[in-house]
Amino acid sequence: MSQIPPHSSPAVLNLWKAGLRSVPEEAWRRAGLEVLILAGNRLTEIPPALGRLPRLHTLDLGHNALTGVPGTLGELPALTRYLYLHDNRITALPDALGGLDRLGYLNIGENPLGRLPVTLGAMAGLVELRAQSAQLGALPDSLGRLGRLRELWLGGNALTELPATVCALRELRVLELRNNALPGVPEALRELPLLRRVDLRGNGIGELPWWVARLPSLEKLDLRWNAVPDTAPAVRELRGRGCVVLT
Repeated sequence: MSQIPPHSSPAVLNLWKAGLRSVPEEAWRRAGLEVLILAGNRLTEIPPALGRLPRLHTLDLGHNALTGVPGTLGELPALTRYLYLHDNRITALPDALGGLDRLGYLNIGENPLGRLPVTLGAMAGLVELRAQSAQLGALPDSLGRLGRLRELWLGGNALTELPATVCALRELRVLELRNNALPGVPEALRELPLLRRVDLRGNGIGELPWWVARLPSLEKLDLRWNAVPDTAPAVRELRGRGCVVLT
């Protein structure tokens, strides 16, 4: 039977790479727990008892074999800092995830998700969202409700477009879209005044619209492995003002 290390603290429980197939029952009785790290184990499920940790602000479930997470995850009122669910086998996220409206960082990448729940838009506190290599073919319109979002990582999916609502992400600084199936630069980006770094490597982009050169904060644009010519007017204009453009 799995045991809690005797040296663990009341507020932090670090069971990283502990060879676990299940979480010790004692963990769910620690009502004062603030940080729970279960990454790098062989966990296939997390019980609903997770909802018994009302002070938890950081949860790391990355690098396991989870096929899902319980809806009680969305009932953790203090989960405001980090939630790592990446590199699992999760096929769907519960709608209850939207209850984490104060969470700042969410990593759901490297899971065979296929889609994101519409309730994602209720996670109004998100500053950084990572959903790379999640087999996404489309994104919900509710994404545009994440008004505090500064970084959005969507590389390695099958996106052919972004929802028009992305234009509402006025705080966005970093947008990573490498290795998708975009035929052009998404029109919604022209409304993002704080956008600094855009990664569009490995898409199907053949030309760079003139308005990209007018994005006021753009510092780096990566267009490698597309068909945009190095002599395109917008490329020259961006480089002329000091922006790094890779083609």
